[in-house]
Amino acid sequence: MSSSKMFKKIRYALRFLPDEAYIQLNYFAHFKKLCNLHNPTTYNEKLNWLKLHDRNPLYTKLVDKYEVKEYVAKIIGAKHIIPTLGVWEYFDDIDFDDLPNQFVLKCTHDSEGLVIVKDKDKFNRLEARSKIENALAQNFYYIGREMPYKNVKPRIIAEKYMEDHVNGELRDYKFFCFDGNPKAMFIASDRASGNVKFDYFDLDFKHLDIKQKYPNAGGKIYKPTTFTQMIEFSKKLSKGFPHVRVDFYEVDGKLYFGELTFYHFSGFMPFQPDKWDKIFGDWLKLPQ
Repeated sequence: MSSSKMFKKIRYALRFLPDEAYIQLNYFAHFKKLCNLHNPTTYNEKLNWLKLHDRNPLYTKLVDKYEVKEYVAKIIGAKHIIPTLGVWEYFDDIDFDDLPNQFVLKCTHDSEGLVIVKDKDKFNRLEARSKIENALAQNFYYIGREMPYKNVKPRIIAEKYMEDHVNGELRDYKFFCFDGNPKAMFIASDRASGNVKFDYFDLDFKHLDIKQKYPNAGGKIYKPTTFTQMIEFSKKLSKGFPHVRVDFYEVDGKLYFGELTFYHFSGFMPFQPDKWDKIFGDWLKLPQ
């Protein structure tokens, strides 16, 4: 078992702890100090403050990978939504004969239940069932105490398989937004290889000296052709929220919505250099 999976099991086993005590324990494990929840100043401190105090019921719909599509389509248009091929409560309800040769399975309530199928004839159904059912059995809320996930109904969706033939992979373009104002973004690349890279940029696409969990890519990262449109959509989708990360894909020059993330790395990931924790924190204005 990988260290990350083991750590997740440990965190889930601590679900009996109250939210604030659990947050402090995890924060100390990552930062070697307690989280200032009474007068938060850094980005990670403020994310954890928001977990405890910003309990907007709309967030539950917006973190549900199925329900959020209708919400987002009304704002930026249905053509920017990856098509859903089906939705089910149980793995054995899926009729794989009705699915195309390539597709993606996701759980609606977490980030772990993901199965990418590039060739249905070579698809290991038993392995996929084990992964999906393990994900369905857990409440993602207990992993990071992100309240929006507590009441998300666990389901499985199948989506159209997407691949950008320009880059030869499906890269993520993730924008940090603060009440309608995107301030920075990062690009996640090399996911398929297992050697994920994160590269951070400002909105002029100037590379920023930031590292979080993953290294920067070795080669040049090119600006997506829909970059300006991504910024405009980020403004629309983040308006009215103290903070949300708005994620997109670009597939052969066309923009698609990814997801909305209210707590980047659950507020438990240090920045390198750590000055960026304060810079991002200054951008995040907490509600009264």
